[in-house]
Amino acid sequence: MHQKSKENNTSKNGRGSLIIVGTGIQAVRHVTIDARYSIENSDKVLYIVADPITEIWIKKLQPDAESIARFYQEGKDRAQIYSEMVEYTMKHVRQGLSICLALYGHPGVFTTGVTKPVIKIARKEGFRAQILPGISTEDCLYAELDVDPGELGGQSFEATRFLLYKLKFDTFAHLILWQVGIIGQPGYHLSKDPKPGLVILTDYLKQYYDPKHEVVVYRTTPYSICKPLIQRVPLYRLPEAYVDAISTLYVPPLPSRAATVDDNMAQQLGVPTK
Repeated sequence: MHQKSKENNTSKNGRGSLIIVGTGIQAVRHVTIDARYSIENSDKVLYIVADPITEIWIKKLQPDAESIARFYQEGKDRAQIYSEMVEYTMKHVRQGLSICLALYGHPGVFTTGVTKPVIKIARKEGFRAQILPGISTEDCLYAELDVDPGELGGQSFEATRFLLYKLKFDTFAHLILWQVGIIGQPGYHLSKDPKPGLVILTDYLKQYYDPKHEVVVYRTTPYSICKPLIQRVPLYRLPEAYVDAISTLYVPPLPSRAATVDDNMAQQLGVPTK
């Protein structure tokens, strides 16, 4: 069945294609049927995964699958790393191959250094290119911390950008800050101390929340037999928490404020106010 699918893919007529899939967070267990099909039936699979089990699984489906994580090098600027990954992927697409790029998590969530530019280039050059959804850290956080963004509203920001641009946010809604372990670090550094960035973030958040307001440092796990790392600490102690490059910060909303219905809008919507 898989061989037949390969014979019908876009490389048959010499036109390359690109499909980007997510492998989810938990090793193999989060892979969708669509993602597996794409991995099995593409001419070439390139991948970046966060655990060895998923890597072994991909290799079983496609023995010549190739990791592009080698472009990560200590001290190298992240923009350069992503640029090299994009160019390497496009080199294969331009050869007329159907390429599957498999990325851990959701391929469109905080992988914009690779996903967004490579999709844009591929489409601009006339290649068929698409992204399939996957399970992200945020999805796991919602489930494991019992957070419902539909209840009070949800906000999600990359931590460095959040600080640099002083992005507007609502303290009465759920707040998620990504990559709090690499605040202000444009380079790839596995061993750099995250504490200076955490101190700056903490001082900034204390302008809007009580220092004793409880926050959660969250780190997912790729293995179903392991529990995620969930650290609940008062805001002022955030710099003392264990934080690494893939840690996410969840800031619960402040106690609900009294909501006021806009009478004009209620009338337009036909919603009774009493």
